Amino acid sequence: MQYEKHVLGPIAGRGRMFAAVSAVVLVAFGTSGFSFFSPPPQQKPQSHPVQAVRSQPPRMLESGAPFSFADLVERVSPAVVTVTVEQKVDLTQTTDLPEDLPAPFRDFFNRFGNGGQPQAAPRKTIAMGSGFIVDKSGLIVTNNHVIDDSTKITVKLTDGRQFAAKLVGTDPATDIALLKVKSDKPLPSVEFGDDHQMRVGDWVVAVGNPFGLSNSVTAGIISSINRDIGNGPYTDYIQIDAPINRGNSGGPTFDLQGRVIGMNTMIYSPSGGSVGIGFAIPSSVVHDIVSQLQAHGHIARGWLGVGIQSVTPEIAASIGMKEPKGAIIANIVDDGPAAKAGFQAGDIVIAVDGKPVQDSRDLTRRVASLPAGSKASFSVIRNGADKTFTATIAPREEKKVASLRPNEPGAAAGSAKAMGLALAPLTDDTRRAFNLGRDVDGVVITKVDPTSDAADKGLLPGDVLVSIGNKPVRTPQDVQSRVADAHAQGRKSVLLLVTTTNGPRFVAVDIS
Repeated sequence: MQYEKHVLGPIAGRGRMFAAVSAVVLVAFGTSGFSFFSPPPQQKPQSHPVQAVRSQPPRMLESGAPFSFADLVERVSPAVVTVTVEQKVDLTQTTDLPEDLPAPFRDFFNRFGNGGQPQAAPRKTIAMGSGFIVDKSGLIVTNNHVIDDSTKITVKLTDGRQFAAKLVGTDPATDIALLKVKSDKPLPSVEFGDDHQMRVGDWVVAVGNPFGLSNSVTAGIISSINRDIGNGPYTDYIQIDAPINRGNSGGPTFDLQGRVIGMNTMIYSPSGGSVGIGFAIPSSVVHDIVSQLQAHGHIARGWLGVGIQSVTPEIAASIGMKEPKGAIIANIVDDGPAAKAGFQAGDIVIAVDGKPVQDSRDLTRRVASLPAGSKASFSVIRNGADKTFTATIAPREEKKVASLRPNEPGAAAGSAKAMGLALAPLTDDTRRAFNLGRDVDGVVITKVDPTSDAADKGLLPGDVLVSIGNKPVRTPQDVQSRVADAHAQGRKSVLLLVTTTNGPRFVAVDIS
């Protein structure tokens, strides 16, 4: 994927009426738009917290081939709505003025801008997206990016009825929002299906509001499942080839039984229009988020207080694991649940409450799904030995950031070289030279051989080696000794814990 030519983004979410369509976007469009961008375990179909009317599935097949989607569309389309959003956009442009500018001139520029013309006042803009009714009392699901920053939300049904909508709650992390409208009569609704039962190649039908064309219907197949498009840790998407465009965001994707198995949210596009690559949030994710929003108005996720990364084949080989599995802990928050339970950096989490952990995304979701205050058992591998820890899960606060717990400072020693790296102890001079705080300890990299594996792995001058093989290093000679030990044991690589400008991470470096 060439990002200089192609961008991921919200497709069906919100777009502005006066805005021009971008040439190449991964789009999450609202107005007429979308939002940009370990298989889940099999589970039983989940029922929605509110009852929806069930009916016999329409006749869809004749002699094993698709016959018509008309029965399905006729039944479900009344529950698909157009979401119209009013926003205020401040078009005022501000300019940084010199601090010594005389007061009369400063007053003039504060009052007038753009060549002496009065600055523009805020404007009201209209954006449109899609949504679907999941309860006859008036609960409506859409994308968060469709209604984000809205001052007024209006919902329109296919029969022409319009309702002012109230925002029940949102979850930006999964791009899901729940609305509520009041109606004297029961509203048409649809029910959630089980996306875990869907397979690549299954037929799907998308209904939405592309480019303001309400209740447009398109059909296609599931192109891929569990698609990771780098849009946060809590969702793997269903990829579909049913055409979806600006305005489809928040609209449903149906299976052939007329059940919602996904919510359209993004497309990949070199032109801004559909090229047959769309992404839907799985219904299991939507269902769980909607249930929490309905009950509490917000999402409460569990928090362990660790920074983690997946165990790659190189990391597994460097520590003697037979296969890459689980999530390795790179850093731990002081006084967090993991720290209190006895976790250490370098521990590899392989199971939670007896259920295997596939990778870091799997562990993140498993912990996030645990209620705050609950206790969970974690099976870990520490230096080749199996251990079990019980942690009390805390509520996640998005502003919490895991920070590396510092080691006790060691005695300074001379510079040295290892693994294509020039190394130096952390002194007042090296801390100033590389802008390193007092809370960072280890051995600083001063130069990297561009032909080394360490360079290929992205190590840079200013990065700090904290440990090798889960053993702390405090001097350049410690590094040389750890590498020599690994050579003596016949290892082809060593596992480094490195503090970088982006935080701590593990790197497996070739020493052969």
